[in-house]
Amino acid sequence: QQQRRLQEPRQEAAEYYRGHGVPQRMEEALNALFPLRPADLYGELANYLSKFSKAPVICKLVGRKVLDGVGQPTLEVEIYCTVKNYEKRICSTVMSSHSQIPENALLETTEAAEKERNDSVNTAVEWVNESLNTMLRDLKPTDQCKLDKMLGEYFTKKVEEKKEIQKQEEEGTEATLALTSSTPSATSLPGKKKAAKPGKKVAAAERTIPPAEPVESVLCGSSAIGGTSLAIAKAGATISHIPLYLHIALLKHNQVSPKEITLPLPMVTLLNCEKFSPAKLKLVKEVMLVPPVQLSLKQGMERVLDIQKEIMKLLEPPAKASQQLSPQSGDSKKGRARNTGKKAPPGALKRISHLGCLITGYDHLEQPLLLMQTACNNIGLELGTDMYLALNCAAHELMDYAKGKYEILTGTFKSPEEMVDMYVELINKFPFIIALIDPLRKEDRQQWSNICDALGSKCYLIAEDAATYISKLKSDQNINIPTCSGVVLKYINQTKVSDLIELTGLLHGQRHITILGSPDGESSDDSLVDLAVGLGARFVKLGGLSRGERVTKYNRLLAIEEELAKNGTLREANLEFIAFAEESQPEKHPSDELPPSKQDSMPPQLSQAALQVPSLPVQLPENSTRT
Repeated sequence: QQQRRLQEPRQEAAEYYRGHGVPQRMEEALNALFPLRPADLYGELANYLSKFSKAPVICKLVGRKVLDGVGQPTLEVEIYCTVKNYEKRICSTVMSSHSQIPENALLETTEAAEKERNDSVNTAVEWVNESLNTMLRDLKPTDQCKLDKMLGEYFTKKVEEKKEIQKQEEEGTEATLALTSSTPSATSLPGKKKAAKPGKKVAAAERTIPPAEPVESVLCGSSAIGGTSLAIAKAGATISHIPLYLHIALLKHNQVSPKEITLPLPMVTLLNCEKFSPAKLKLVKEVMLVPPVQLSLKQGMERVLDIQKEIMKLLEPPAKASQQLSPQSGDSKKGRARNTGKKAPPGALKRISHLGCLITGYDHLEQPLLLMQTACNNIGLELGTDMYLALNCAAHELMDYAKGKYEILTGTFKSPEEMVDMYVELINKFPFIIALIDPLRKEDRQQWSNICDALGSKCYLIAEDAATYISKLKSDQNINIPTCSGVVLKYINQTKVSDLIELTGLLHGQRHITILGSPDGESSDDSLVDLAVGLGARFVKLGGLSRGERVTKYNRLLAIEEELAKNGTLREANLEFIAFAEESQPEKHPSDELPPSKQDSMPPQLSQAALQVPSLPVQLPENSTRT
């Protein structure tokens, strides 16, 4: 009986291990490792047998409130997975935030926005720790599409709940108004409108320009969806032992690994022209440098840093500059060149913006451009060949709705039609400007069409705030934006990784270039760079080369370039980008010399058709024209 009691567990163990194929696996492992004679035998045995283990599954989500790069509350999402029977922290992601409050907003508006933001982050933390934690438990983080679909359905459910609450509140308000409907105050409003009819100026302005479209409401807690989706993507990449950018590329190309990857060109912000400084210029929000594609990313960034150092010297006060130059000989050519270069435009504030660049103020549009030109000339570079410029005009912040015009300088106003003429003159005078971002409001669709006709073959015309929100782009399945060359996409709120993959495919299919942009409230999370590389974005807009949350992303971009170069998978950007910026021989394009197969393989945004046509047809409202 005692022997039988001892044999029963042995038989059960043998059957258990035999049922799982352990003896066969062990024999295979020992036979495979013996010829290798590894130094760490048990470590190698563990590695060999680990490929037969179960795939990791999500066991816990943790959401918490943290601070972003400008000290505002935002959401962090951590993912824990069950890996080989143990709970293990896989990764975390911190969401960036985008403020829709203008810089000159009233104190009450700003305080209300801060309270709303704080409430939204608290709600997002609650969603992650409770509902999403339960919903995603025991699911594989590598199933991005499946999990994103579940997140989308959860968000839709929350939107419907919010609508139902609003409907009940409106019904309650209507019932309250019905009780007080006997008072004449409600009927006196139409009379007031009629009495105000003689104000022809206001009425004419209202008829001249389309009214601003209402800002899309952001559901409280929506950042939980975007944060969780991005954390899932990072967890999937970590578990698959591949970089995030490659994981994104595999998701985009249906798990087919790309043979070569092209890095996006950086738009590096050098100057932030403050619109509410004592200076008069309001039109330009950002002056950005774009390195030429002949340079590696590392070489391009070094060149940008050289220009930035020269800009700093030019912005030094004249007295300090003369003290620095006193040791040099007054007769030397170099000294004279520097002295002339020191005559920088007045009003430089020498402060660092939250965008990671210098805050300056100017009185005329040409001043920051001439400053850039002087800085490049001083170090032996030529704008238009060795470096290019891009301008973020942020025109939506300039509209004076009472006058129906844009205030480009303090006291100087221009109609939308006059803005188009001004931009044409500007590009003709400074042909090294290769991109204008938000040159007009999105409501001025006719003028967008006109500016694309006039300048589409000379520079990119990009919609950032002028673009429709990502959620609306996805639901409409068309680029319902003004006629333009491309769109700046930002990963904020309820945007999911699957949404970006779908939208970039939609944009590329309609020959629009894609730019991934960094929001105002940036965090130290560098995932945006991996998203841009994996999605095949044409540009990446990360801000300036100051502040840790900005520089971290540039460092990540440099690391990816080094990694791709080492693996032999780095694809050089096409030189047609330079031909697009120059107009020396517009009738001949380098792709003409390529065989048809090579022409077909060129990126859509750089093909000859894309260069000749200002912009391709996009769906517009019935009252707008089509290019």
